[in-house]
Amino acid sequence: MRIRLQQIVIDSREPARLVRFWAALLGGEPVVRPDGWARVSPPGTPTLTFQLVPEDKAGKNRLHLDLEVEPGGIPAAVARAAELGATPVGGLVADANGRFHVLADPEGNEFCFVSD
Repeated sequence: MRIRLQQIVIDSREPARLVRFWAALLGGEPVVRPDGWARVSPPGTPTLTFQLVPEDKAGKNRLHLDLEVEPGGIPAAVARAAELGATPVGGLVADANGRFHVLADPEGNEFCFVSD
């Protein structure tokens, strides 16, 4: 039996708004369905799907996306994401494994830009 990751589903209060953010950041065409779902298939990555939920996000994510950028590209990626509505969380962190910067998307879902 083969198991394959098909998509990543993210709960959202406003799927149409959130899919536009992620499509602008990663590429791909946002698709908004009339039943409250939305999706985008960025080139080279699994589909991100957003499902409508009634409650706001509460607490820390149990899963987050790491988005790889070219060496030295984290500051520009953070600036672009902030222009689109993300919020930087803390500053650039460098350790033995590389560099990363944590951000939150417009609904507060954490993600990281990472680089070697």
